[in-house]
Order: sequence, then C-alpha cells, then structure tokens
Amino acid sequence: MKLIAFYLPQFHRFPENDQWWGEGFTEWTNTRKAVPLYKGHYEPREPLNDNYYCLLDKSTFEWQIDLAQQYGIYGFCFYHYWFEGHMLMQKPMEMFLQNPSLNLKFCISWANETWSRRMNGSNQDILIKQTYGNESTWKQHFTYLLPFFKDKRYIYVDGKPLFVLYKPEIFPEYMEMIDLWNQLAIENGLDGISFAVQGAQWNNEENVDDSKVDYRIMYEPSYTNTQPVSQKGVKYEFVTKLYHLWSYLNPQIHVQKVPYNLVCSNILNRKVKSDKYIPGIFVDWDNTARKGSKGLSYFGSTPSVFKYYLSELIRKTKAEYKKEIIFINAWNEWAEGCYLEPDKRYKYGYLEAVRDALIENGEFINGE
Repeated sequence: MKLIAFYLPQFHRFPENDQWWGEGFTEWTNTRKAVPLYKGHYEPREPLNDNYYCLLDKSTFEWQIDLAQQYGIYGFCFYHYWFEGHMLMQKPMEMFLQNPSLNLKFCISWANETWSRRMNGSNQDILIKQTYGNESTWKQHFTYLLPFFKDKRYIYVDGKPLFVLYKPEIFPEYMEMIDLWNQLAIENGLDGISFAVQGAQWNNEENVDDSKVDYRIMYEPSYTNTQPVSQKGVKYEFVTKLYHLWSYLNPQIHVQKVPYNLVCSNILNRKVKSDKYIPGIFVDWDNTARKGSKGLSYFGSTPSVFKYYLSELIRKTKAEYKKEIIFINAWNEWAEGCYLEPDKRYKYGYLEAVRDALIENGEFINGE
C-alpha cells in the first residue's frame, strides 16, 4: 500500500508573495495569526518545538523525509505552479531534484488555478491569472518537467510517470495537451504519462469524457463536499445544515462547522464507481487561519480517529478499489489545519496513526 501525501511548498519567501502579501510572507504567516473562533476550536496550530522551517534549507527536507520513511509515507505529491512559463514556489521542488540524497518517492500535481486574494478570504483581486497558451507553451512545460519524470525517485504507475492535473474543467484544451505530452514522452524514451485528475468537482461528474485520463483521485474533503445530495446521504446533509444554522444564529462567529467523521464515514461507505478512481483521505481541515470567520472548520479529528478511518480505507482500497495507492491530504497544509507533521498538541500522533494503520493491515514491515 503506497500512501502519497500532498505537499505544499509555500514555506519560503519569494518575490511575488512579498509584493502581494507583505515582505517575508510565507504559509507560516497565516498559521501564526490564527485565533480560536468558537469553544473548543483548535487554533492556532503550532509546530512541535516551534519548527517554523524554511524549505530552502536542505536539512528541512532531510528531516521531513526521515519522518515520512519512519512512519510509512511512500511519497510526496508536490504542488506545482506554472503560468505559461512563469513559475511560483518552484525552488523547493528544484532543490529536491538536484539532491539525489533526498531519497523519497515523489510525483507532481499542477495546481492550474488563477491566484487571487480570495484564498485569504479578502476581496477577489486577481494576483496572477492562469492561462494555457498553445502547443508551444505545452511543450515548454513538458520540457521543464522531463528531468523530474526521468528521476529514479519519481512515482510511476503502469510503467509511466504519474502526473496530476488539478482542475481540467478550467483548462479547455487539456485533452489536446495530454495527446501532445504522451507523444513527447514517447519521443523522450518514456512509455507515455499516467494522467490523474485531482479536482473534486470534475471527478464528481459522470458525464465528462475521461477517455484520456488514466485515474481520478478522490481528493478529500472536497470530493465528498461536491458530491450530489443523493450520494452524500440524508444524515450528512441534515447534520451539516444544522451546523450552518448554528453559524447563522451566532453571527459573531460565521465560521461553518462540519463533523470530521461524517465525511470519513462517507468515504468508507461509498460504492466504487469505476476502476479509474483512486481513494483519498484527509487528516483534518480548518482554513480559518487563512479566511478567519469566513472559513470552514471540521472538528472531531484526533490521531486515534484518523487511524481508524485510514485503516478501514486501506482495507477497502485493496478489496474494492483493487488499488495500491491512497492519497492523503496533506503532509503540511498548516494554514488549512491539514498536516501530518508533528505539532504541540498531538506531537507525532498523526504519523504514528499512519504507521499503526499500516501495521494493522500487514503493510508496514521493518520500517518500509
């Protein structure tokens, strides 16, 4: 069983963030300013030993990889930000590539969205617009990624490098790009590309043409949130509406609350739609560090609860999905309350939960 954790690279300074958000801004900036917004609200999230690391420091990667290997994470899925040749936050991924001693498997997810101030709950001013160009642009993008695809640490599925596209629905020509990239991959000695789609909205559509997509990732909790009511179930809808009503009746708070176990129960109970789906699970979720009272806060996740649902999903993945991959959201989404890294409250609890869930299913032998 290969557990792949989504990985956010926004833990270092770069010029655009200094310009848009203020000098020295990183993901830690939002994380540090979070405050509790209701009784029992777990904020701020603080890393163990005040480890507010910088990803431009090789020792940070070494520490993360040691943890991942020690507790059974197979690899990272790095978020990649490409805007027709202009890149953001590319340095950590490039540094990883240039240091083969950083021995952990990895793949790449292209987060192909426009950036706006909406991500922090402010107005919707566009910071950098996502555009897709033409074949020339797509070839330039492929050429940049080729050294990653050819790296011995890159994750291959069906004998081909696994590449994740976040939102195909906002990329009108994505199928033509897939054709071109498969052609370029073969010309460069690969057998093609294994394309997976991460975007929850697209993956919940049954009438989309997925003929050129190899896999559809159930990215959580977004996948469950975007399911139709009939799939989420009456209980899920009823309980979430109760908490939305609670928010409405407490106007000084506004933040929406959702029980963690409702989503995880949905993950375990849903039927497998096709053999293209790869299941996912999430550690926790709370983006009030970014959006304040306009955010969404899940509650009820603890290491023991997470361990239970992960262990059950491992069984379901093997028995029903017939897959050997689960995507975990996330390794280090601190400002979304969604991380495996150790914090002051639970220490190494969530990593221990991963290890214990693997052991319980005979999937963790001699630390491998």
